[in-house]
Amino acid sequence: MSHHPRSRIRLPAVVMLVLVAGAVAAANLSGPGATAPAKPAAAADACVPVGAWRTPGESGPRETTTDALVTRALAAGAVLLGETHDSAEHHRWQLQTLTALHARHPDLVIALEMFPRRVQGALDRWVAGELDEQAFLRESEWREVWGHDPALYLPIFHFARMNRIPLVAVNVSRSVTRAVNEKGLAAVPLAEREGVGDPAPALPAYENMMFESWRDHLPDDAAHGSLGRTERTDRNQPEFRRFLESQLVWDRAIAEGMAEAAARRPGVVVVGLMGSAHVMHGWGVSHQLQALGRPAPFTLLPFERDSDCAQLAGGPADRLADAVFGVATPPRVAAPARPRLGITLEPAAGGVGIAEVANDSIARRAGLEKGDVILVIAGRAPKNAADVAAAVMRQAPGTWLPIEVQRGEQRLELVARFPAAPAH
Repeated sequence: MSHHPRSRIRLPAVVMLVLVAGAVAAANLSGPGATAPAKPAAAADACVPVGAWRTPGESGPRETTTDALVTRALAAGAVLLGETHDSAEHHRWQLQTLTALHARHPDLVIALEMFPRRVQGALDRWVAGELDEQAFLRESEWREVWGHDPALYLPIFHFARMNRIPLVAVNVSRSVTRAVNEKGLAAVPLAEREGVGDPAPALPAYENMMFESWRDHLPDDAAHGSLGRTERTDRNQPEFRRFLESQLVWDRAIAEGMAEAAARRPGVVVVGLMGSAHVMHGWGVSHQLQALGRPAPFTLLPFERDSDCAQLAGGPADRLADAVFGVATPPRVAAPARPRLGITLEPAAGGVGIAEVANDSIARRAGLEKGDVILVIAGRAPKNAADVAAAVMRQAPGTWLPIEVQRGEQRLELVARFPAAPAH
C-alpha cells in the first residue's frame, strides 16, 4: 500500500464536525492543523514538476499530457477532482481542469460536495443568471452548510454560470451524517436520509485510513471519559463503527447525486468537486459509484511539492489517483487569531440551537450546554447560524459577549469571556 502521511490527509468536513465539535465552519472554531515541514522543491519536482501532469505507476510516476488525460476523462463519463478545501491553488487547478474538459466536451455537469440537496433551487437560479453573488450565497446557505471563504469557489461558480453548466448539489444535510454518527445507520430510517440508500461496505484499506484518522482526532482521556487508550485500538468499538458509517453515507450521497445527474442527461460528463479523501485510491466515492453499477470514474488530484513521492508508486489497485498535477502552494502565513466560541449550531424553533459544546472552550466556561437555544447574542436575535458566527467574529480579545438562551423552561443570561490577546 502507498504511504500517505496522516498529516496530509484532509478528511471530509463532517469528520471535523463530529470529532472536534467546533462551531459553525464559517467561524473556523476548530483551530488550524500542524503543517508538515516543506521538502526541497527540487526533490518534489523530480517526481511531479509544478504545472505538469503525471500518472502513477508501479515503477513511479510517468509523464503524460493534458490532451491525453482529457481524452481518458471524457471516455470515463465521470471525473472526480479532489481538493483541500481552503487551498486557493487547488481551486485554481480545478478551474483549469474544468476549462480543458469543457473545451473538448461542452456538455458538462458539475457536482458539488459543498451543497446539500435541499439548496438545489439556489444553484439553478445562479446558473440561470437570476441571482447576484450575495443572494446566491444567502439562498444556498453557504455559511451554514460549508463556511469556507466563498472567494475560493466563486471563480468556478462564475465559470459555470457563464457557460450555463448545471451545478448539482449532491450532499446531504449535516444532520443526516450526525444522526448516523450518533445512532448508527440502522437507527436512521431511509425517510430521514434525504433519499440516500444503504452504502456499500467500506473497502478494508478505506476502513484502515478512517480508523487511523478517527483515533488520532479523539480528544485526550481527561476530556473524553468514554474511551480509554486500550479501547481506542479496537476498530469494533461502536463509536468507530458509527463514525465509519457516517463517512460511507457521505460518500454514497455524492455518488448517488452524480449517478442521477448522469442518468438525466445521456452523453453528459459529470465532474465532481470534493475533498481529496473522497477521491484517493478509489476507496470513497469511486467505490460507491461502482457499487451503483456505474463505470469507475476518472480520478484526478493536485499534488503539492512537499507531498511524499512514494504515494505515486504502486499497481492499479493501490493507485493514489489516475493522474496528479503538480501545484506550488505558497507557504501558509499564520492568520491572526480569530475568536472561537467552541459550539456546533443547528436550526431550532425560536432561535439557533446548540448541537455540541467543545470541551475546555469559552462556551463551556460560560455555561452553555448542548440543547440550549440561543435567543439573543450581542443584543440581537439571531435568525440562523451565520448570525451567531458574525457576532462571535466581531468580538475583540479581552471582551465579554452576552448571550441569552432557552434551556427547557428557563431563560438564562450567560456571558462568554474572551481572553485578552497575548502580548508580543
